[in-house]
Amino acid sequence: MANIHTLLFAAACAVGLALAGAAAAQPAPGTVQGQLDNQQQRINQGVASGQLTPGEAARDESHEQSIQAQRNHDLAEHGGHLTADERAHLHARTEYNSHRIYDTKHNDKVAPR
Repeated sequence: MANIHTLLFAAACAVGLALAGAAAAQPAPGTVQGQLDNQQQRINQGVASGQLTPGEAARDESHEQSIQAQRNHDLAEHGGHLTADERAHLHARTEYNSHRIYDTKHNDKVAPR
């Protein structure tokens, strides 16, 4: 009986650690990477629902990739860290892109079914 309890306890601990590790791997909301991940999810949802045409999705993803490339460049320039000015600039670009995604998803164009 003790072995079953020990086994169940060990399994519960393993699941808890796996969930904690998965949560820790997620970028924090409000960070540039978190914003980019959120925007990618919104683009994917727009494609799945037909709110975005393939061309609109490609254009939105192109803008997102440009922001990601700038972020990677800025991180490489400063040893893996962003300066306050870089962070502010990237945040402004992600905010602009977020509005663009919204406008694209809510225009009168729909993907052919």
